[in-house]
Amino acid sequence: MEATLSSQSVKSSPRDVFMYLFATIALYFSVWSVIQLLLQYISVLFPDPLNPYFDPGSTVRWSMALLVIIFPAYCWVSRFLRRDLLAHPEKSEIRARKWLLYLTLFLAALLIIGDLVALIYSFLEGEITTRFFLKIIAILIVAAAVFWYYLRDLRTNASSSDARMTLFARLAIAAVALIVVGGFFVVGSPFRQRLVRFDSQKASDLQNIQWQIVSFWQKKEVLPQKIEDLRDDISGYIPPRDPQSGEAYDYQPTDALAFRLCANFNTSSNESSANEMSQVKLPVPVGGGGTSENWRHGEGRVCFERTIDPALYPLEKTLLKR
Repeated sequence: MEATLSSQSVKSSPRDVFMYLFATIALYFSVWSVIQLLLQYISVLFPDPLNPYFDPGSTVRWSMALLVIIFPAYCWVSRFLRRDLLAHPEKSEIRARKWLLYLTLFLAALLIIGDLVALIYSFLEGEITTRFFLKIIAILIVAAAVFWYYLRDLRTNASSSDARMTLFARLAIAAVALIVVGGFFVVGSPFRQRLVRFDSQKASDLQNIQWQIVSFWQKKEVLPQKIEDLRDDISGYIPPRDPQSGEAYDYQPTDALAFRLCANFNTSSNESSANEMSQVKLPVPVGGGGTSENWRHGEGRVCFERTIDPALYPLEKTLLKR
């Protein structure tokens, strides 16, 4: 009878299964986010001269968002499960716990192996630098921490509290908090990031207006006298306005083939994301072959001087005669 009761007492309830499953998934995402943040920080501190346009912003922000939400939830669930084990030591033998703990190690190992494979691939491409070795060390430290903690958890008597594991957990929480705070120094505060997004949109608008001006000249052999001349009711084109102030962008023709576009920027272009602008699909004038443009800017009012080269952007009637 006692054997039967003992056997029933260690059976996992649906709550146990879902709590351990949640802890497993939360740990997986937390470890992945920590590794990604560390790798991005190392790339910022030791930039790759072969990748001058590296932008860690999107990856850092996603990883920070995951950690801010998922890691506290993981800590709460882990604490709940630890207290439950102290109150019911027999639960340390339930199959769901052991299976999911080993699954946790397995998933963490897969993540670590995947990152190591990616780093080895970079190494084979010739990345024999300090940043490469620091990334290897960062991944190994995270891997060692995860494996030490959960292997010790499997081997420790559930009826007693392990002082080393408690200290380790507190240090891990403090380390994760510092890693998240470090992200604000890399991508800036949310308020600063909003200003950067405004500037990215302004640069994209100026690029759009520029090509509309070139297209206007190709069709009419003259530059528009004011920016509203670009308005086309048939195509539906309306010159964009400054998204921050709502005012029209400053446009001035300075010569028969030259013009000036100006805007007020909040930040330097070094803080803007090149990736955001590269994803914007803009119209290209007829015959236009150039794609390399300089939209670098400082903080404050910045003007871009542009001169149309008829050899690169010929008139439409010239193209029709060919």
